[in-house]
Amino acid sequence: MDPLKIIKKYYPENSKLFKVLIKHSEAVAQKALKIAKKFPEVDKNFIYEAAMLHDIGIIFTYIPKLNPDGKYPYIAHGYLGREILEKEGLPKHALVCERHMGVGITKEEIIKKNLPLPPRDMIPITLEEKIIAFADKFYSKHPDEIIKEKSVEQIIKDLKKYGEDKVKIFEEWLKLFGEEE
Repeated sequence: MDPLKIIKKYYPENSKLFKVLIKHSEAVAQKALKIAKKFPEVDKNFIYEAAMLHDIGIIFTYIPKLNPDGKYPYIAHGYLGREILEKEGLPKHALVCERHMGVGITKEEIIKKNLPLPPRDMIPITLEEKIIAFADKFYSKHPDEIIKEKSVEQIIKDLKKYGEDKVKIFEEWLKLFGEEE
């Protein structure tokens, strides 16, 4: 399976959104693959493919400088990506889309905070899902920035906005995945 072929079905190749998505996804995929080297049991081909496709749903979301015509809030890109990849016949990849945001979002949080998401748990479960979600924390999709890796301190600062429980999950992942070799 070629993730680029799927992305090109939904994104105009000459668009800024396409270019930012590809740069971001490549950075996430490379970091995820470096982490995956520590875990011989994980499917590295799947990690690459799913990391390349994890943000495919942003095509439908409002991002002022990248996608001003998007109809959905940015937070919806996970479940929207799931819908795309399920239609493409990729159910495992689809779950990565839905579960990669932050360190996961619980059904309880969705209901309590009245988030514009389907009321279900969207938490990384498999080791592959966790590796991709972890790697994703290190890179943003800012349209005016060259892709640069965030520091652990910056990620923790960003996660604190969503609660200490989110920071704790990230710190557990940090111990599990550590710094790549």
